[in-house]
Amino acid sequence: MSGVLRTPLHAIHKRLGARMVEFAGFDMPVQYHSILEEHAAVRERAGLFDVSHMGQIHLRGPAALATADRLLTRPMASLRVGRVRYALLCNEEGGVVDDVTVYRLADDHLFLCVNAANIEKDYRWIVRNSPDDAGVRNASDETGLLALQGPASPAVLERISSGSPGTLERYGFAEFAVADRDALVSRTGYTGSDGFEIYVAAGDLAAVFDALLSEGAADGLVPVGLGARDTLRLEAAMPLYGHELDDTTSPLEAGLGKFVKLDGRDFIGAEAIARRAAEPQTRVLVGFELDAKGIARADYPIARNGQDVGVVTSGAPSPTLGKSIGLGYVAPELAAPNTTFDIRVRGRAIPAHVVETPFVGAGGQ
Repeated sequence: MSGVLRTPLHAIHKRLGARMVEFAGFDMPVQYHSILEEHAAVRERAGLFDVSHMGQIHLRGPAALATADRLLTRPMASLRVGRVRYALLCNEEGGVVDDVTVYRLADDHLFLCVNAANIEKDYRWIVRNSPDDAGVRNASDETGLLALQGPASPAVLERISSGSPGTLERYGFAEFAVADRDALVSRTGYTGSDGFEIYVAAGDLAAVFDALLSEGAADGLVPVGLGARDTLRLEAAMPLYGHELDDTTSPLEAGLGKFVKLDGRDFIGAEAIARRAAEPQTRVLVGFELDAKGIARADYPIARNGQDVGVVTSGAPSPTLGKSIGLGYVAPELAAPNTTFDIRVRGRAIPAHVVETPFVGAGGQ
């Protein structure tokens, strides 16, 4: 494990008996007990995730807003203080540098929550493309982040918080005391279920985590690892960077066109994305279900009439649906619901068909 990073909750994860794996350079819990049980807890009750491996990059000062508009696929001038907006950082070729959530803390202060594997890459990209007075600061090491997800989440959080976090609108945030620690709480998440993301100082993370576990025990709250986090986000058809998105993939291919606002804007990648929009797409992201026993894994070929026609980006059994599901890229003519093809699984051709997404939950961003 030499060189692998740890979140402030590492000792607690070990105490709880978590099975640990390396993910995005961090030693992270993949499961505490059963992935199926943890998944069901989030869908039916509540689950608590350590997501402190995620990064937070702040823009602050007179150039912060203009810089955000230059970097992101959605305009931020219309984002009100206390609101969150999903957007993409793109490169000059229109590929995705990262997908992020943007928080408007004040008129001249925003921060981007970025993917763990991309923290340094994103920070360098933002600095390189920002003026000196944009006030760029990487606050990832000093920030702890928990995700409290599931239908019981509002009741659990309300009981140990000041104010009323349960009244927050979807994609809204506010500052509260949680377990007597200062916190920024947003009505956001990566599961397709209702819930919150809770930002605190790294030194306060353990106390807040333990308080939530204790308070939520009677509601069936359990700690949840990366295994269930992945099956939950897949059911909600939420993209995972490095699978559905990367530096060469256009937001249009990934079905994220609604998160790209061109309208004459001059953000990085706008020209390339507009050009791609005017050309026929060569591939699009679809959701599918397997029609026979098997599991579609990332990088498995998608075939039709014996010829490879695409590739799986994510796949797993859906605990909620009791079926194997997946996401993958295929030609546009194969994207209509009920279109059939095969997934090549270790030499076997397993029949599958295209379905509408999200598979479960709202999945909205």
